[in-house]
Amino acid sequence: MKEVHLYTDGAARGNPGPGGYGLILELPGTSYIKEYAEGFLFTTNNRMELLAVIVGLELLKEAPLMITVFTDSKYVCDAVEKKWIFRWEKEGFKKQKNQDLWKRFLIAFRKHKVHIQWVKGHNQHLQNERCDALAVAASKQQNQKEDKGYKP
Repeated sequence: MKEVHLYTDGAARGNPGPGGYGLILELPGTSYIKEYAEGFLFTTNNRMELLAVIVGLELLKEAPLMITVFTDSKYVCDAVEKKWIFRWEKEGFKKQKNQDLWKRFLIAFRKHKVHIQWVKGHNQHLQNERCDALAVAASKQQNQKEDKGYKP
């Protein structure tokens, strides 16, 4: 099974406020590196952290793949690694924020063998720092999209 490293970060200025995500896809053992970022008019940091992972998984053209997601988001990491998301799903996501994104996440997640690895943010982790820069820049760009799933 092919291996992929997915590095992600999300940002929101104001939380809620203008936001963005940044991600890097790498194929270990090769020179393949791809960066993506996107900005939104009004959103939250947690939505952008989760959306970065979703988009990264959705960009992959083959399945199944062995994917390690590196994120500084305890929100995303704990929900998956502590298996909270599967309980939320059984309960119909009642009372959970970001239901739209968690449902979308599960569709992409189930196509692959995914491990979520937490990394400390703003700690000189090269790819995490780059994803942060991409996310912050996306949160400031012109022509941002509307985060249609955000509900204040």
